[in-house]
Amino acid sequence: MQKYLYWLLPIFWMGIIFYSSATPYEDQDIKPLLSNSLDLSFLVPLFDWISFSYHHSEVSIDALGIAGFMEFFFRKGAHFTVFFVLACLLFIAIGKTTEIGNRITLFISFLVSVAYAGIDELHQGFTANRTPYVGDVIIDAFGGGTACLLLFLYVYKYGNLTTQKE
Repeated sequence: MQKYLYWLLPIFWMGIIFYSSATPYEDQDIKPLLSNSLDLSFLVPLFDWISFSYHHSEVSIDALGIAGFMEFFFRKGAHFTVFFVLACLLFIAIGKTTEIGNRITLFISFLVSVAYAGIDELHQGFTANRTPYVGDVIIDAFGGGTACLLLFLYVYKYGNLTTQKE
């Protein structure tokens, strides 16, 4: 029974993701903090050449201002990071509570993290001023996939991370 405590961390992490997706955009907006607390003007010449479309909106300094531009990358970096962490936590929980091999554990960790990303984006669609977008699921999948790739390389080089079965 004690070995199932390893599932508390991924479940807790999924709860944090769920809570974040249930929070309206206005409550997560960091543009005022960036604008009022930091002088980001020195970044403008470094990034003013970047312009692309994401979810039918232009992402550029001209369109968003430097604070909005930086916030976009912080938010997308957060997508990548939280699903990177989720895949790692799932790998540990599955590895510590089952007898399946590392490759299958990595595959399941990846699939569960991507499935949760899709469910989370769908859930976000029911939150005020938030919209679900498949592009965010792709970023989440890259986060989970990168974690699984790095875990695979670690296991290939150093051995199993989860050999201490209880």
